Amino acid sequence: MAEYKGLKGTLERLTITDAQAQKQIEQLIEQHPRLIPVTDRPSRLDDEVVLDYAGYVDGEQFEGGTAQMQTLVLGSGMFIPGFEDQLVGKRPGDQVDVHVTFPVQYHAPALAGKEAVFKCVIHEVRVRDKYAPGDDFAREVFGMDSYDALMARMKRSLQAYADQQAEEELSIRLIDQVAADFDGDIPQEALDRALDLQLQSLEAQLQRQGLTLDAYCQFTGKTRDQLRADHLPDARKAVTRERAIDYVAQAEHIEADEESVAQVLQQICRENGVTMDQLAAHMDENAQAAIVRNVITQKTLRRVRELAEVEVREE
Repeated sequence: MAEYKGLKGTLERLTITDAQAQKQIEQLIEQHPRLIPVTDRPSRLDDEVVLDYAGYVDGEQFEGGTAQMQTLVLGSGMFIPGFEDQLVGKRPGDQVDVHVTFPVQYHAPALAGKEAVFKCVIHEVRVRDKYAPGDDFAREVFGMDSYDALMARMKRSLQAYADQQAEEELSIRLIDQVAADFDGDIPQEALDRALDLQLQSLEAQLQRQGLTLDAYCQFTGKTRDQLRADHLPDARKAVTRERAIDYVAQAEHIEADEESVAQVLQQICRENGVTMDQLAAHMDENAQAAIVRNVITQKTLRRVRELAEVEVREE
């Protein structure tokens, strides 16, 4: 019978320093340049312009060639060759006909190699300038009273995140102690399910980077079967953890009550900017089961943590 009460563990608590908060703010400064309108000269390379445009081929407006209040850094190469150069030397209010030829290998076959005219209206020309770490950055970007207030909030935010990570890592170490008693014969069916989930997770990560699993196999020189073999230790660990969680949940009578499930659904809505009705349209049986599983897992991990003897180590 696996023991899950009175487990011993160490909470490695990281104390966030001013230097760490400052480094994070410096990254935010890089991500949020100051935009200064240009009114005393025409546009030039490296300026950012705000414009409307509509594209025409053979006198007909084509789908996907229209935008309003589009931002474009001149010389960035974001638009097709020749487009940005023709916006140099312009001022706010100018109307410009930009003449270009789509590349022969263009991703839209109907436009490949075609001559086009983009009718553009320049709304604004501006330059990007880097903020100095100070009150102006705190006020203009984050609406805070001072840079010191921004630093204090950043430290609190980083500390909360570090504390959460430390607790999650401790919970995993504790449940792995319980899981050690379940690392015996694991049914192949359970391993196969875990491996499927491992590869589905990998495939989702690759898709976010614009890659496919087949392309990844080509890059790494591995087959899908070899990838499954590589993920076998992680799959085995996942199965034993699930067994341990199920054991503790049953022993402690832990269930996914309606209130807990509702809280998870609300969190998903907040993180994805959708309403509950919009989320419901995507909630199939598998998604509902995954949420129930997540609720039981988190409750079980917290219960094991509550019953453990934990030493806190400050770092």
